Amino acid sequence: MNLRLLPAIFLLAWAGTPAALAQQPSALELLQSADRARGGVGQGITWNVTVEATEDGETTTRTFLVKARGDDALVEARAPPRYKGEVMLFNDRTIWFVKPGLRKPVSISARQRLSGLAANGDIASTNYARDYDGTIVGEEVVEGEPAWKLELKARAKDVTYDRIRSWISKKRRLGVKAEFLTVSGEVFKTATFDYGNRLRSASGGPFYFVSRMPTRAAGGSGAVPVLTYAQPRAETPPPSLFNINNVVR
Repeated sequence: MNLRLLPAIFLLAWAGTPAALAQQPSALELLQSADRARGGVGQGITWNVTVEATEDGETTTRTFLVKARGDDALVEARAPPRYKGEVMLFNDRTIWFVKPGLRKPVSISARQRLSGLAANGDIASTNYARDYDGTIVGEEVVEGEPAWKLELKARAKDVTYDRIRSWISKKRRLGVKAEFLTVSGEVFKTATFDYGNRLRSASGGPFYFVSRMPTRAAGGSGAVPVLTYAQPRAETPPPSLFNINNVVR
């Protein structure tokens, strides 16, 4: 045997050992970390989100106030005036829609379009760790940084997307890019993420929070929605805020 090859052989053998594999985070750990930066935390976060969609040369803008805690979120329309007062209440995967003059809440889908390619489920907190089975399928450099590549498959039919391809930064543990797929595996839109906001957790430690999410349709055609997140703050809304009976009143 060529003794010069022994170090290389040893390294290859070690790379497949449990000790080496243990250095790779699980898909669940990556998703939980990425979710945190998009409102998926138990302590509660409040923020404003603006959805700007441009289609056929015309731009529309809508602004919402979001209060999230755990699996619940209350989304209140703030602008333009014709939508002011409309509310979407997210109770786990159930979404209720309420607006002034509507006597009873209406159940709606997370997949319904809100503005352009932006769906109802896009503006509330993200909980991919709960809603999807994730698998790490590779590593790639995305947006200039090394990232884990994950394939996500929905655990239920009432989530926003059937399948997602997600890239999570190795260093920051934040989602840097996502492709949203149909059941057959075709990409219909792509999003990237910026994290210009910072928050402090209940324990006092700082963490990043999403500030901007530009989205493009597959092939570069159609509506181009951009979600901008502003004034995030750590708050703990009372459970009563997410009770549909209180919202209707």
